[in-house]
Amino acid sequence: MEENKRDINVAEIFGENVFNDTVMQERLPKKIYKELRRTIEEGKELDINTADVIAHEMKEWAIEKGATHYTHWFQPLTGVTAEKHDSFISAPMANGKVLMSFSGKELIKGEPDASSFPSGGLRATFEARGYTAWDPTSPAFVKKDENGCILYVPTAFCSYTGEALDQKTPLLRSMEAINKQALRFLRLFGNTTSKRVKPSVGIEQEYFLVDREKYLKRKDLVFTGRTLFGAMPPKGQELDDHYFGSIRARIAAFMKEVNEELWRLGVTAKTQHNEVAPAQHELAPIFVECNVAVDHNQLIMETLKKVAEKQGLHCLLHEKPFAGVNGSGKHDNWSLTTDDGKNLLDPGKTPHENIQFLLMLLCVLRAVDRHADLLRESAADPGNDQRLGSSEAPPAIISVFLGEQLEDVLEQLVVTGNATHSIKGGKLQTGVKALPGLNKDATDRNRTSPFAFTGNKFEFRMLGSRDSAAAPNIVLNTIVAEALCEACDTLEQAEDFEQALHDLIKSYATEHQKIVFNGNGYSDKWVEEAKRRGLPNLPSMVDAIPALVEEKSVELFEKFHVFTRAELHSRAEIKYEAYAKAINIEARTMIDIASKHIIPAVIRGTKVLADTVNAVVQAGVDAEVPRELLVETSGLLKETKEALGRLEQVTSEAAFKAEGQAQAEYFYKEVVPVMEALRTPVDRLEMIVDKEIWPMPSYGDLIFEV
Repeated sequence: MEENKRDINVAEIFGENVFNDTVMQERLPKKIYKELRRTIEEGKELDINTADVIAHEMKEWAIEKGATHYTHWFQPLTGVTAEKHDSFISAPMANGKVLMSFSGKELIKGEPDASSFPSGGLRATFEARGYTAWDPTSPAFVKKDENGCILYVPTAFCSYTGEALDQKTPLLRSMEAINKQALRFLRLFGNTTSKRVKPSVGIEQEYFLVDREKYLKRKDLVFTGRTLFGAMPPKGQELDDHYFGSIRARIAAFMKEVNEELWRLGVTAKTQHNEVAPAQHELAPIFVECNVAVDHNQLIMETLKKVAEKQGLHCLLHEKPFAGVNGSGKHDNWSLTTDDGKNLLDPGKTPHENIQFLLMLLCVLRAVDRHADLLRESAADPGNDQRLGSSEAPPAIISVFLGEQLEDVLEQLVVTGNATHSIKGGKLQTGVKALPGLNKDATDRNRTSPFAFTGNKFEFRMLGSRDSAAAPNIVLNTIVAEALCEACDTLEQAEDFEQALHDLIKSYATEHQKIVFNGNGYSDKWVEEAKRRGLPNLPSMVDAIPALVEEKSVELFEKFHVFTRAELHSRAEIKYEAYAKAINIEARTMIDIASKHIIPAVIRGTKVLADTVNAVVQAGVDAEVPRELLVETSGLLKETKEALGRLEQVTSEAAFKAEGQAQAEYFYKEVVPVMEALRTPVDRLEMIVDKEIWPMPSYGDLIFEV
């Protein structure tokens, strides 16, 4: 029976298209395999002869899978991945055949054009050389699609002069930084067996699905990924009936194909469900090592879009594709685990007695408190500006939710310097005799917190749905590495370790208690309270970007060799430019739609109304209602035309602003408000103009007819 006519066995297909550890053990000579494992686990550099053997076996395996080409797959600062395909053909032979080869040099290094990707001034147009370098810690894989079958080699991307031009290079650097400091930390508590500490990450992905034919009729969705106009339908998400609701057949078929493709690529897609907004859904994998999790999330986003198109759907990854309903994010679940399976954020049953955990927890609080602005910046995106703090996502103010149990322990530490008890969970009784009593957690959860402790990990809930998860993990790894380093410096020099440990825990608890907030992050009172505590409130991407180049940030990243000063300034410039370009495209799209589609459609509608008024008057019937509609429509049309003129003016003036921060600030302060002013009358017009005349599908068509 053909595979598509029978149920898929996950265990059989999982990882079948991945050059994973099992495949490497089977195909590589033992000595070569051991050398590669040393590279993966210890960072030992591979010699070219070893790389040649690995490359040959990787090529043979890929060709057996049907591959004809290979590509160095990397993550430039564009927000998406990049790839260039080269065939395995190396040279024609005398007999008319061709030689197929893939050398260690080709595996280890590629040379894409570095001048055509965002560099923030690190590379000029005439300085084109850049390098991709194989990341052996993230397995190679093959993808089969309309391009054929391609071997993908995950790589880092840097300039000819060595600066990072991608997301992966600084992520790997940050992982090395936290590994080094976490091992120092463990040695202080007598752990001599763990050899490596890795950030373990699980990334939940939210997305919308709409019908592709309707999507193509919305130029705003096509050009910007979000609706720039659109009136709410009579029903939105008020009834909460979509969240965790029954998955419709068309969506279930989509999810089934997505899962199968991801499983073949070794992505542990586990959870799927309807999200809060109509047409919104979520996919979540199991935790893996940080850089692999980031790679897998890129594969998830690519697969969602590819499968949607195949099935006549379109996947929207914008943070706010529809006004008036919840937007989409991705939740970054972060913890630290050793190579021998210990989770450093596991509090145990009695956290007040777990001194190692308490100090680790307080180091995280210290890191987040001192660098809240950096953490906020790591989630900065033009689309996220419309989502954060709107009673659907965390506020733009960074705070930490610990829950009742740990907050109580923290309070004890602040007051006395010692914690003597922990709140217990107990049993939850449902009141139904047939149902068993449930073990109750010691604390509730808080969905309004941007950075929440959820049992044995922290969940950073601020990320935008379409963004790479690399940036927040780079920041988390580095700021926690700094906090661990400072704690180790103090304790390693202490004459009385126990006393120094006691004093350090009390000091950190007292100094950084202000970052802890367990209440309602959506309330206005919290905004005032956060201001009183001295916590930064950075509502927009433009407000957040300067955190990258503050002197304390430069010192932090340079100390742990994650970013150089030049790399940080280049990233700030890239982000200012990205913001300005995104808003410019949105503004020009609004101008295009309003002038070419909406205004002509409304004029046709007013003509129909005017003809109706005349016909009614001639018939001797009361024309008050159609006359009122005509007056209202004409008034809104005039308001639309005036707002359109203002938007055309402010958008054209933006070109004369200096590129970078000044231009981004101009778009934020001057252009965005005028865009909103144009949208207001247009959305009102949609509610009174005949649907047959309105030039594009409505919200109801898009989110309820999938």
